[in-house]
Amino acid sequence: MKRLGGAITEVIVQEYGKQEFIRRIGDPFFFQALSCVLGYDWHSSGTTTVTMGALKEALKPEKFGIAVCGGKGRASKRAPDEIQKIADDFSLGEKKIDELIYGSKMSAKVDNACVQDGYQLYHHTFVFSEDGDWGVIQQGMNGRLARRYHWLSDGIKSFVEEPHSGIAGDRREEVVLDMTARESDEARSASVDLVKEDPNKLMVYVRGEEQRSLDDYFGRSPQVLKLVMPTNHAITDLTERTVVALRRAYELQPENYEELVAIRGIGPKAVRALALISDLIYGKPPSWRDPAKYSFAHGGKDGIPFPVDRPTYQRTTEILESAIDGAKIGQRDKLNAVRRLREFI
Repeated sequence: MKRLGGAITEVIVQEYGKQEFIRRIGDPFFFQALSCVLGYDWHSSGTTTVTMGALKEALKPEKFGIAVCGGKGRASKRAPDEIQKIADDFSLGEKKIDELIYGSKMSAKVDNACVQDGYQLYHHTFVFSEDGDWGVIQQGMNGRLARRYHWLSDGIKSFVEEPHSGIAGDRREEVVLDMTARESDEARSASVDLVKEDPNKLMVYVRGEEQRSLDDYFGRSPQVLKLVMPTNHAITDLTERTVVALRRAYELQPENYEELVAIRGIGPKAVRALALISDLIYGKPPSWRDPAKYSFAHGGKDGIPFPVDRPTYQRTTEILESAIDGAKIGQRDKLNAVRRLREFI
């Protein structure tokens, strides 16, 4: 996988450039196809972790002008330090290095706190070039199901509004708090307004231990999912750490939602509580729609689980075929790679 991944990357960079390689890594279709070509089981969570592990070892920054930082588990925590070291080697300026580290930290925090879909992040890789372009591939698990999140610097206008280049998973979840959705814009603004007030005023909405869980407040029917709140009833418990973070936010007076999310200690509980309180007080509900855009399963002519994206498949195929054909690998390796690509298609 390391040898083939390095050879394919080399041809793509030579033919299309470093920016195009990073852009392709940010495309769930291309990434899935590449992992299959490298020989990994297309339906496994290891598709992400092992493919990125192989690319991290194969892509020598001094050779490709591209680096892979982070990884699975504890390796993910090392991403900022690795970015700093390699960016120094690339002779990038301090401002650009700070931007790269910020991109790494914020992408992880947004998918952990602002997209609450039940998938616990355990893998984070940050890919960047000597030109400063970057992408993120990270993954979470929910039981035995995996979900992969793709980010691409070229398409990000805001870290907290529709920032993903794609989210891929096995299934759509019924209820997902997505504070990055455009529909959550007013809830984001209301959350910022709330933390600018004395945090003691928020505590009246926090439930005690004897009260019910958040799930008890959702009214469900075949046609509608709605939040049902008794008058003046508490919403959700907050840990002492989260309350401290809310007080810190009050002291810092963030100008916008991105600044709020970036504050240390503002995690999933604080984000959820502020979203629910903003709905209760201001009538500004957040989005509860799952933002997953792609399925690991193949699309079908009946549109289930999604319509076949023929142009994307075709473009992915052409780029990988040309990369395989030009790669400096043995004939048998090339034949096997093409066969795996055909199986994916």
